[in-house]
Amino acid sequence: MKKLLLPFILLVALIISACGTETSTEKESAAPAEKKSETITYQSENGPVEVPADPQRVIMLSGFTGNVLELGVNVVGADTWSKNNPTFEKEMKDVTEVSDEDLEKIIELDPDLIIGLSNIKNVDKLSEIAPTVTYTWGKVDYLTQHIEIGKLLNKEKEAQEWVDNFKKEAESAGEEIRAKIGEDATVSVIESYGKDLYVYGSNWARGTEILYQAMKLKMPDKVKEVAESSGYFTLSAEVIPEYAGDYVILSKYSDADTSFQETETYKNIPAVKNNRVFEMNGEGASFSDPVTLEKQLEFIKKSFLGN
Repeated sequence: MKKLLLPFILLVALIISACGTETSTEKESAAPAEKKSETITYQSENGPVEVPADPQRVIMLSGFTGNVLELGVNVVGADTWSKNNPTFEKEMKDVTEVSDEDLEKIIELDPDLIIGLSNIKNVDKLSEIAPTVTYTWGKVDYLTQHIEIGKLLNKEKEAQEWVDNFKKEAESAGEEIRAKIGEDATVSVIESYGKDLYVYGSNWARGTEILYQAMKLKMPDKVKEVAESSGYFTLSAEVIPEYAGDYVILSKYSDADTSFQETETYKNIPAVKNNRVFEMNGEGASFSDPVTLEKQLEFIKKSFLGN
């Protein structure tokens, strides 16, 4: 009986072994088909760039940090403005501050992607460390910029969804605001930075894109003349009344010289006398990324509508 049983056991073992080999082979042959491409080709301003399909360690040398954060991509190093932006305080807690000249520090951070403005230094050297993509500030509008960064990060669908939702919400709020203040009411965006004062056009952050582009609120003609094409215009305290609209968004930096607000010239501006000046925190206001825009939209809605 034992003699008959032994060949039978060997036969079963061979069958099991063959099946195992077949399964293993099937898995191995299927693996390449399931594996995602490790890189994609992004069409940048300066031509095609091979970038990671799923970047894990991004360095930001620009004002687009909030775009990357909104898309859920990890930032390991960022410029001083992004690092110290109170809007990103939580997200930037463990991020290293770097500049375009901190090449050794950047190497230590082992990035797989670097994003910067077109005017940064050492682009060639940075490109040797990791794929480097730069953008010209203002070359495209703020919403298109987010979609572009979505393409770069292989998250175009997510970026487009955010843009669609934001436009809908901002336009709806704009209709409410115009209905409340009147279609012809004007709004100015003025900033107090250091000892300087500025007034802004429709595409220079500080909420301007939301107010003028999305909400279609009116800019004073005087502001349009001096700031619409250049983006901003420097003011003296004496001429603020000439550029102040029926409503004023006043972006104030914490260390700004605000003595102008104590002058009779300022106090007699109609928007000031009618309590139509809404003060915004200047720190972080110079960004126009999704994280900043969402907070600015809430600020604008609360200021004009009280909700």
